[in-house]
Amino acid sequence: MENEQLKIELEKIKLSFDDKFYERCDTFISLLQEWGAVHNFTSAKALRTPDIIANIVDSVYPLKFLNDFKSFADVGTGAGYPGMLLAIARPDTKCVLVEPKVKRVAFLNFVKSALGLKNVTVLHTKVQDISPTSYDLITSRAVTNTSLLLSLTQNISNEQTEFIFYKGSLCEQEIEEIKLNKYEIISVGEFRNFLYIKRKGLFE
Repeated sequence: MENEQLKIELEKIKLSFDDKFYERCDTFISLLQEWGAVHNFTSAKALRTPDIIANIVDSVYPLKFLNDFKSFADVGTGAGYPGMLLAIARPDTKCVLVEPKVKRVAFLNFVKSALGLKNVTVLHTKVQDISPTSYDLITSRAVTNTSLLLSLTQNISNEQTEFIFYKGSLCEQEIEEIKLNKYEIISVGEFRNFLYIKRKGLFE
């Protein structure tokens, strides 16, 4: 079973979840492979089970160090990373998945229904078009640069909002381009950098 390998990988990084999480991840893997093959909204490589498992681990990794949060918005969720997996891992947390592409929105809504995720709302829109509100946490993976992300999410954040951006090798360069205060970079492996922007005093 896929969830056995997933469990092994998560235990390596000292993350543990209940059986429901692993059951839902198993279903997510199957649905992504089915939908991805038919609707072509992700690469063939990304549909291989080991790659999906790696993406799930990458998605939930920040739960190791994030402050407590009761709500979050994921910008550009795509095939579900990281927002859908964080929602599966934290079913008690209000989750809003923001995705402008119609095929991906259909997939996310199908997964939400299939998994019975009552904590998830899928918004078919661009983040800058959302009516002003605020969330405890804003997440995003491989969408755009840090400066633009912070600008685009002004209408859904306040001084208490935290941000976790899943970045690659350009993370340090992006930080140099904007003045940030109270942030931390958590590097995992050769290519993943989690840019964690803490509450209050984001800009100098």
